[in-house]
Amino acid sequence: MQKYCKCGRTMNLRLRTVIYQNKVDIENVPIYSCEACGRSEVVPHVKPELTGLISRLGSKPEKQQLFFHELSEVAFLLLKVTEKEHMNDSMEKIVEERINELLDILLLAQSLGDEPWTEEIRKRLSQITQSAIST
Repeated sequence: MQKYCKCGRTMNLRLRTVIYQNKVDIENVPIYSCEACGRSEVVPHVKPELTGLISRLGSKPEKQQLFFHELSEVAFLLLKVTEKEHMNDSMEKIVEERINELLDILLLAQSLGDEPWTEEIRKRLSQITQSAIST
């Protein structure tokens, strides 16, 4: 996944740490980065989750480290692709396996009648499908 920078060069996709208020390290945030001019921007698909997380932290957060891939399926899948055991797997295979895993968890959450968990899994599935539709 690439896009063009305002300077005309290609921006590459990276997982980076975003530091909020010099206190909160948010690990594994998908960022487009231009090596030519140094410009960086958050991948549009994950911006709503990142801004939501930052708003929940408030203006005076405690010192902490968070893992963005625990909130964002796009970040989760990008992190998965970088793991050594998946280096020969296609992105399609990784996405398919994750969808199947989430569907299994959804069935479990529904069978237990756990509505908050069910909604969380539905949200994760919609993150994947919305990302797939827009790419």
